[in-house]
Amino acid sequence: MVTATKKKIIFIREKLGNLYPEPKSELIYETPFQLLIATILAAQSTDKQVNILTRELFKVCPDAKTMSLTDPETIRNLVRSINYYNNKAKNILAVSKKLIEEYEGEVPESREALESLPGVGRKTANVVLSNAFRQPVMPVDTHVHRVSNRLGLVNTSKPDDTEAGLIAIIPEEWVIDFHHYLLLHGRYTCKAKKTDCRNCVLRDICDWPEKA
Repeated sequence: MVTATKKKIIFIREKLGNLYPEPKSELIYETPFQLLIATILAAQSTDKQVNILTRELFKVCPDAKTMSLTDPETIRNLVRSINYYNNKAKNILAVSKKLIEEYEGEVPESREALESLPGVGRKTANVVLSNAFRQPVMPVDTHVHRVSNRLGLVNTSKPDDTEAGLIAIIPEEWVIDFHHYLLLHGRYTCKAKKTDCRNCVLRDICDWPEKA
């Protein structure tokens, strides 16, 4: 039996799949290490800002070895344009050193190991696991949390509950793309402010009482 929720998920996948046929992270990276560093830098910042910054950062420090050997002041100067740059500079240097000391410079593929790294929480770990290692996990940022609640997929107030709720209802083989669908829809259409409800392809199945 196909439930109402399953029908809604199928509808969302069809509509957003047409808009974003090859959904992926908008962070620019070449390796799992670069994705990890970019994701740490992206906290409280936009992907666009991070991509401008990492263009230069990754020329100087393309991998864990070079980053770990770089002077802290040099790293601070390279990331100075981002919010909370002092703390982020400390974290990416500490992460790089720990990767060299404990993981031979490679980014680990387990959540437990990732979350043991400085400045890496559950969302950052999920981004790396999903995008770099194609594991069916659901990173929940403000966009995913907002959109999934407005659409009525979940009714949650905390990101961890949103993650659990989405994982429970979305088929495992759809999870990776579905994360990007929700994120991109929130970034460009279902915004926190100035929503574009009139042009939203999901308008007919949206449960948000404030939709215009």
